[in-house]
Amino acid sequence: MTETMKHITLASRPTGFPTQDNFKLEEAPMPTPGEGEVLVAVKYMSLDPYMRGRMDDGPSYAAPVPVGATMEAGAVGEVIASNDPKFAVGDHAFGMFGWTTHSVAKASMVRKMNPDTAPIQTALGVLGMPGFTAWAGMTAYSKMKAGETLVVGAATGPVGSMVGQLAKQAGLRVIGVAGGEEKCKLAVETFGFDACVDHRGKDARAMRDALSAECPDGIDIYFENVGGATLGGVIPLLNLHARVIICGMIAWYSGESDETGSMDLQKLWRYSLVKRLTIQGLLQTDHVARFGEFLREIGPKVANGEIVHIEDVAEGLETAPEAFMGLLKGRNMGKLVVKVG
Repeated sequence: MTETMKHITLASRPTGFPTQDNFKLEEAPMPTPGEGEVLVAVKYMSLDPYMRGRMDDGPSYAAPVPVGATMEAGAVGEVIASNDPKFAVGDHAFGMFGWTTHSVAKASMVRKMNPDTAPIQTALGVLGMPGFTAWAGMTAYSKMKAGETLVVGAATGPVGSMVGQLAKQAGLRVIGVAGGEEKCKLAVETFGFDACVDHRGKDARAMRDALSAECPDGIDIYFENVGGATLGGVIPLLNLHARVIICGMIAWYSGESDETGSMDLQKLWRYSLVKRLTIQGLLQTDHVARFGEFLREIGPKVANGEIVHIEDVAEGLETAPEAFMGLLKGRNMGKLVVKVG
């Protein structure tokens, strides 16, 4: 076992879009597990949009990462030392290990993985938090019915692609929104969407026109991942009793603004009343008791190809900051993970 490990810390809080200066790659002594703890050598770590919010010191649904602390992330790896009988050396585990090569964690906070069931990195995407978020939101809040129309932003990401596939399997017309011709082609040809609208270069009015052409009967369900002009285009097309599930707002995470951001609240509130909209915030942490149900339903579908997933792999811990900044700009294709070890 090596005597040191590496991790990436939050060097400073970003003002607007993150830069390399907000991150610091550091070396530290290899930690030793205490009673009831395991030491894990990280193999893959996840990069997700929510991490941008953790970099800010403001009110949110979770505490921010302290300046100087390791950046937060779900990760999977191999147990290389254990002081808990539930884990043996050589076992694979998932936990919130962070942007790091090694991590000590309480065994009670770590989930054992079976690499013979599915590749361990799927616990970061299609069979992990993103896939579960999509499934939980759709099963709990969408009230989807065959023949309805669903629109989902960030359509080729791990949440959006799962949302779309679940809706298609339920008999809905599914329209994705993505950035660029290549991603839109992926949404239709790989994930099976009925159509996909390229949001690049479009303001809210142009998005409304493009979505209207693909949604001639209006929109019954909008799964919100992005905010911005996409939201501005969707709102006028929402049908009576439409459901809006708010999962994320990546277009606004770094303080960006657009005409939708300054939309008249009175106008939106009246529209919500007239259309009798249901607007529901979604945090997967509210549904963790159902995670086993999710794995039992979706695991076999992933195994037999009924649910398709794509991974975008960055090589090496040191690439994480650049890959993360690319994620916030929509440069990734599919679920973004970092191959650490």
